[in-house]
Amino acid sequence: MGDQNIFGGSIPENYDRYLGPSFFEPFAKDTAARLDPARDRDVLEIACGTGIVTRRLRARLSPEARLVATDLNPAMLALAQTKSVENVTWQEADASALPFADGSFDAVVCQFGVMFFPDKEAAMIETHRVLNSGGAFLFSVWDSFEENPAARVAHETIASFFERDPPSFYETPFGFHDAELIRRLLRKAGFEEIEISIVRLPCHSRSAAEFAIGLVRGNPVATAIEERGMSVGPVVRAVEKEIGECFGVAPVETTMQALVCRAVR
Repeated sequence: MGDQNIFGGSIPENYDRYLGPSFFEPFAKDTAARLDPARDRDVLEIACGTGIVTRRLRARLSPEARLVATDLNPAMLALAQTKSVENVTWQEADASALPFADGSFDAVVCQFGVMFFPDKEAAMIETHRVLNSGGAFLFSVWDSFEENPAARVAHETIASFFERDPPSFYETPFGFHDAELIRRLLRKAGFEEIEISIVRLPCHSRSAAEFAIGLVRGNPVATAIEERGMSVGPVVRAVEKEIGECFGVAPVETTMQALVCRAVR
């Protein structure tokens, strides 16, 4: 099987169009509001994806502030760069080997990216290195399936199509929510002042049909389905049906929950 975490082909567009407004925009507003424009003059975003948070950060920061947005995935970064966000430096970069000097930034921001880092400890050490004294690492991770019912429904519905070896993609974004483990990793990286908050927000989509496209075609689970010899279309329709029954057909209304972490160097 291929790399289940590769966001390529039509995935970035479906991610941005169908999951962006439902999952990521509400948290992007919350994330950006946590920065201090008076202090945060040099800001790095890692795993910026399609630039949903980047746009909010640029609007929050002063016009003179430097904002560098990075991602390891060329397809996601390419889509981000098509958006009308001015005064942003876009750069392909590995969070575990950041191409920046020590103490380069006042803040490092990462929304829903840490879960995908193969070496989370290395990424946290690198983040600590590029922050200046008093600089903050602000990041979010999804809470469990139990606290994110739309993701749980999608994951379980997709798995129901397979007698063995069901796609496991959703276990990655929704499988890193142990607050004590996160604290240990941050402390090991050198962070001392650590705050972890549980943030619960409404999750809204215009329709179950659109939401289902995002939940299946907007992430690498679509690739995993095809690799197992299954057509994606019937899976999308099944997810649409379940989402509609659980949360409404049009609109979809549910909730989502994340851990928002702030660690100071």
